[in-house]
Amino acid sequence: MNRLFSLKTHQTTGKQEVLAGLTSFFTVVYIIIVNGRIIADAGIPLSAAIMATALTSFFGCLLIGLWANAPLVLVPGMGVNAFFTYTIVHGMGLNWQEALTVVFISGLLYMIVAFTSLSGTISRAIPSSLKQAITVGVGLLIAFIGLQKGGLVIADSNTSVAIGDLGEPNVWLTLFALVTTFVLFARNVRGHFLIAILITTVAGAVSGIHYPIESNEHTFSISTYLEVIGSFSFSSIGTFAFWSASFVLTMVLVFENMGLIQGMLTDQSKFKRSFQANAISSAASGFLGTSPTVASLESATGIASGGKTGLTAVTAGLLFLLSLFFIPFIKWIPDSAIAAVLIVVGGLMMQEVKHIPFHDFSEGFPAFITLLLIPLTYSIPDGIAFGFISYAILKIAVGKRKDASATFYVIALLFLLQLILHG
Repeated sequence: MNRLFSLKTHQTTGKQEVLAGLTSFFTVVYIIIVNGRIIADAGIPLSAAIMATALTSFFGCLLIGLWANAPLVLVPGMGVNAFFTYTIVHGMGLNWQEALTVVFISGLLYMIVAFTSLSGTISRAIPSSLKQAITVGVGLLIAFIGLQKGGLVIADSNTSVAIGDLGEPNVWLTLFALVTTFVLFARNVRGHFLIAILITTVAGAVSGIHYPIESNEHTFSISTYLEVIGSFSFSSIGTFAFWSASFVLTMVLVFENMGLIQGMLTDQSKFKRSFQANAISSAASGFLGTSPTVASLESATGIASGGKTGLTAVTAGLLFLLSLFFIPFIKWIPDSAIAAVLIVVGGLMMQEVKHIPFHDFSEGFPAFITLLLIPLTYSIPDGIAFGFISYAILKIAVGKRKDASATFYVIALLFLLQLILHG
């Protein structure tokens, strides 16, 4: 393992990496059920959708772990899966077989960007203030998701969001989890996040807080899945809807993953291969029967737990494969346990805000727009899009258009087109 993952070079150990992989897995394993349900709404049989999610996550984690040696977890992305089901299938009228073809084609286009000089050109074109803002915005989104999962923030018809009901048992469990996580993290206890998740899960079980599982969610049929894998349909390839969906999905995948990977990787030398691995995984998602993979936000929990190499990702990947046999037990992990970890990790990612030059309005305000809109729109690509567009407008307005490259202005224009088409 030392030779394969360069553990000594990264000043880490196998035990530390495995613990980090366990932490990442337990914070993101909910995706198996949630993604399965969402893409099942597109018409894919639920048991096949669950299998596709687990197998795609297994493949993506192994690929990024072995190819990029990066501690990132690749899973079908939230938001992207909703776009797959509710926009491509329900909105544009494509069936799920045609939608899987869109995923495959957009993955191939993503690979063209990732495996050519385009990825480096795009990465260099992004101003450092926006990169830092993306990291902060992703951190705020992670914390916001944690607050929602834990019931501390709820939807409100008047103010959009409001404080949760402090009389609810799950909210008290979240507060218990937060205190536990704070103490373990502050005292630098090895495996702090994983221990906090386990303690909270036990506390939730004792207090009766767990989630029942539907009978058809833990049964799966190989024969049903074989009817889904590789089920491409090119019957609508000549239509505007097909290529419109492919273009928008490619834009989302390229820039969401670029933002996520750059935002979470402490070692930026691993960016290129991580980006490439995710591109391959995204294309493979269409063949395996699900919406595209992204570098999961929850990867940050494993990194914060000490994950530095691909062994973290490989550990999570193997657990995704095994998880098919333990879905009923996975459902016993309460949202409160995951919520506390996400809130702490979101706070840690806020540190990048100190590097943003807010004294320069043409740099600071687009960064502010980016970090504000990522959590408030619940969309990383939309937040990035508004940040890029506002940066371009301001630089031109104040006579500093040379502060950004021509490539940047092209990207900003493409983001504008994406917003128009998406709308």
